[in-house]
Order: sequence, then C-alpha cells, then structure tokens
Amino acid sequence: MRTAAKELNSITSTGALFGRKLNVSIPTAVSGKGVWIFDEHNNGYLDAAGGCAVVNVGHGVTEIAEAIGQQAETLAYVNGTQFTNVAAEGLADALAPHLSATVPDPRCYFLSTGSEAVEAAIKFARQVWVERGKPGKWQFISRRPSYHGNTLAGLSLSAREHYKTAFLPLLLPFEKILAPLGEGEDLQLAEALEAMLLKLGPENVAAFIAEPIGGSSTAATVPDLDYWPKVRKICNRYDVLLIADEVMCGMGRTGRWLASEHFGLQADIVTLGKGINGGYAPLSAMVASGELVAEIAQGSGQFLHAGTYSHTPVMCAAGLATVQYLEKHQLVERSAEMGNLLHNKLLRLKQFSSVGKIQGRGLFAGIEFLDDPALRKPFQRNRKFIEKLVAE
Repeated sequence: MRTAAKELNSITSTGALFGRKLNVSIPTAVSGKGVWIFDEHNNGYLDAAGGCAVVNVGHGVTEIAEAIGQQAETLAYVNGTQFTNVAAEGLADALAPHLSATVPDPRCYFLSTGSEAVEAAIKFARQVWVERGKPGKWQFISRRPSYHGNTLAGLSLSAREHYKTAFLPLLLPFEKILAPLGEGEDLQLAEALEAMLLKLGPENVAAFIAEPIGGSSTAATVPDLDYWPKVRKICNRYDVLLIADEVMCGMGRTGRWLASEHFGLQADIVTLGKGINGGYAPLSAMVASGELVAEIAQGSGQFLHAGTYSHTPVMCAAGLATVQYLEKHQLVERSAEMGNLLHNKLLRLKQFSSVGKIQGRGLFAGIEFLDDPALRKPFQRNRKFIEKLVAE
C-alpha cells in the first residue's frame, strides 16, 4: 500500500488529493485578483478563459465573498422539501427579468453544476409528457458535435466520443443531427431536425436540446440568423419541447444575458451554470416556463427530481450577489463592448498560416486551426497540435 501511494504521489504531486489529471504536474493556485491568478511562487496567470467560461466578474470580489459569509452565518442549509429560503427566492426574482425574453414567465430550479441542470431538464421534459398522457415521448435529439455534461444523460446527449467510449454500455441511444456551421447553409441543417423527427416519429420525441451559440465542442460557432427561428417552428409543428443549453454561453458571456437573445429565440426550458455565480460557489439552474411548471403543479404536484443541495441558501446567495454585481457594473454591456475589441484584435491572427475561422460573440470567442485553411484541411490528430499550442 505504501509503495502504491508513493508511486501515485510521484505522478500527481498532490498528496492525498485525487486530481482531475493524474499524469501531469500543474501549479497550485493560491490567490486571485481581477483577471489574475497567482500560484505558490507568486507567478501571475492571466485568466483569459475565466477558468472554463466561469469567472465573469473577476477574482476577489468583496461583495460576493461577504454575501456568502453573511448567508453562512445566518442560515447554511435547509431541506428544499420543508422550507424555501430568502436567498433562493431572491436569486430567482433577480434572474427573472433577464430570462423572460427567452423563457416566458421563467421559474428557476437551482442545482450545483451544469451537468445537473441538463439532467434536470431532461427529467422535467420527460415528466411533462408523462403528465400530459403521452408516455411514448422519451427520446431526445441533440447535435454533433456537442457537449452537455458528464452525467450519463448528459454524455448520452453529447457527441464527444473520447469522453463516452468507456461508458457506452451505460448510455442512452439518443439521436443527433449536425451542428450549424455559420457559413450560410444552416437552414438546411435546421431542416435536418424535421427529417430526424419524422424518422423517429414525433410521438416518440420529448425535446430537442442545443446550445444557442456553440460551446467548447464547436468553438463559439454562431449559427446563421435563420437557423433558430426555423428550429423553433419545427418544434412547434411536431409538438416537441426546445431546451436551450446556456450553461457556457449564457450569463453575459456573449454580450447578452442569454445567447438566445441574439436570435430572438424562445425556449421552453433553459439550463444555466458557470457564470451564474462567477465561480464563487457551485451553482446552476434549470429554468422552465411558468406554463409548464403550472402543468406539473396541477398534476402530480411535484417535480420528480431531488438533490441534497437544490436551492441551498449559501450557493444562491453567491448567485444573487453575482447577478447584482453584473447589473451594478453593467458587465453584460461591457462584455459586448470589449467583445468588439477582442474580435477586432483576434483578426490579426489571420496572418498565421494555421488559423482558419475566428468566430463568436462578445467575450466568447473561438479560433479554428487548420493544416491548410485554403483546403479546409484539419491537422491530423496524432500531431497533437492543440496540446502543443496550449502547453506553449
């Protein structure tokens, strides 16, 4: 046992911690301020990606830290089946005006991670159809490529094969259509949703789920403006719910509170995470329209989903303070303004022969790297181009 532990420690250099990566040595973050992270040697790192599109208000915001501390002193935890709480109610009310353009009469269900929010959205959509007397509607359609989380349903919806291979026997056989490219031909890709619905039978499909602006799997791809209106019409025509996954692209990252706003998209369900709390505490949300929530209330009377930390006061206090900070300092508007500057400066990268498309909105940007941009030829995977670039 001692030998095995010693070998493991020599690999991870993290003592008893089971790190996310087991075969690399990474620095220890000690503090952060604004856009900077500092390690144990006081080296500064520009947190340009906000972790993984999480930190949208900067590190070391006193107001958020104080809100968490005050809430922890006042009330740390209550069971959501026995009590509501001021922080959760306040966060839902603060978010609602920013969500109502996308989700009519929004109702927020708070959880801990984006993966949990997606899982809850899948279960909620399924329950809606069961309570409507249509239990045959259980299938979900997503896109390829895509990523919707690490829970089993989230992985089933995702098209990130290297994440899925080891778990294939455990995953659900959800169908996928091609994701939009933002190259003027996305209307045909939207029509592929109709073809898939007809193949599966609309009576068997509960919902279509996708990111309004592509996340990490499609490098901030912005669909053509006619894509989402077409998708919405198809979902209406075939009585299928539409779930907008805003975990990565929402909460101001694209210069709007929700990326859906860029397209005038109205969804039945929205998932939120990451920037909803600026990274200060685990928090996510599944947001459903008031009409759908009312159906459940008048039917079974409860959402058949439970989580120990649903609506927890401390994490909701962090979220409320984050929303208030975003509003007070107009950081969503700032994201749009600085996004224009960022994208203009990124255009300079076109001088490099390996750079293809540069895309995104606001402070949400993606850069495509190609072996031959003129021929749209990608790098061979065994060359590990991106790994080398990131390491450098």
